[in-house]
Amino acid sequence: MLKDFSLQAFFMGWLVAFVGFASSFAVILQGLNAVGATQQQAASGLMALSISMGICGIILSVWTKMPVSAAWSTPGAALLATAAVPEGGFATAVGAFLIAGVLLAFAGIWKPLGRAVQAIPAPLANAMLAGILIGLCFAPFKAVAFDPLLGLPILIAWLIGGRIHRFLAVPAALAAFFVVLLFAVDLPDNMRSELGEALVPAWIFIWPNFKLSALIGIAIPLFIVTMASQNIPGAAVLSVHGYKPQPGPLFAVSGVFSFLSAPFGGHAVNLAAITAAMCASEDAHPDPARRYWSAITAGAVYIFFGLLAGVATSFISLAPGILIEAVAGLALIGAFSASALAAFQQGETRQAAAVTFLTTASGISLLGISGAFWGLLAGIAVLALQRRTPAVKG
Repeated sequence: MLKDFSLQAFFMGWLVAFVGFASSFAVILQGLNAVGATQQQAASGLMALSISMGICGIILSVWTKMPVSAAWSTPGAALLATAAVPEGGFATAVGAFLIAGVLLAFAGIWKPLGRAVQAIPAPLANAMLAGILIGLCFAPFKAVAFDPLLGLPILIAWLIGGRIHRFLAVPAALAAFFVVLLFAVDLPDNMRSELGEALVPAWIFIWPNFKLSALIGIAIPLFIVTMASQNIPGAAVLSVHGYKPQPGPLFAVSGVFSFLSAPFGGHAVNLAAITAAMCASEDAHPDPARRYWSAITAGAVYIFFGLLAGVATSFISLAPGILIEAVAGLALIGAFSASALAAFQQGETRQAAAVTFLTTASGISLLGISGAFWGLLAGIAVLALQRRTPAVKG
């Protein structure tokens, strides 16, 4: 293994970890807070996820000798951000996280479950994802309306950073957020002592609570979104770059790490998609057989960032909530536009996709079950009706 190490892959690994962490950790915190996590529980969840995905990526890359990058489920966190606090609080959400982890593992071990997810029409899966994301994507513009002096610098930094390089857009917005927080927000006098205390990582074990409504409203949509938007595309990215992994074992291992992180507040670990493309590209190394070191390095850096999760969470909690929502929304605009385009591209599934999107985006909650599940169910029903009933011409 050591003979395959290169500085080029090492530096790419650092870049991957920075982009992966900085571009979406705000979404993770927003999602965990939305389902009832306290600041300390959210910090524990962020730490558990970062360390779990770091170890997962290292194990998979060493095992396969491929640049298999692991990540947390950003679409899954966006799903949580649109949900309400379940009955029983965050403990019920943790129970749903555990079930989702089991489903992710079984999707890799038990092929019929994996095939069932792949059988969901792609336009409907993308429409559900777009419906989940759109609410958070409004946040940057709501932040400008809330206070232009606070919101505009973040939006402008995102635009300028994206013009320089698309991977710089969200880190630039995050940097602007910190500048705004330091110079335009009244910070408490004991801020330094609080941040000093947060340097010591705190694992918080949350005893899970299991409820049927959370199984249907959180666990199943979280499983579907993670498989359809992360695991399956992540395996496809490796194939596009010439690697031939066996997806099942990769899915199963990511599910195990999802399960292990859940009691500490983590919602889901999965294969990376965007950062996987960075690790698998020629930028990581001209020789495809040596690129896996970029994913190993990224995993090690993720673990390091995870140990600083308490500081990041404590510092961010000092800002108005709309500002962190703005950063999270900017991080998801690219995913929203891609999913919306894929959802409405095909004419024969456009109506069913529209129903899925609108039902999901409406934020309705029936029987304690979130709109994402009902949106997918409604879209499948419309599509089935269209395929069984011939169109009337006139």
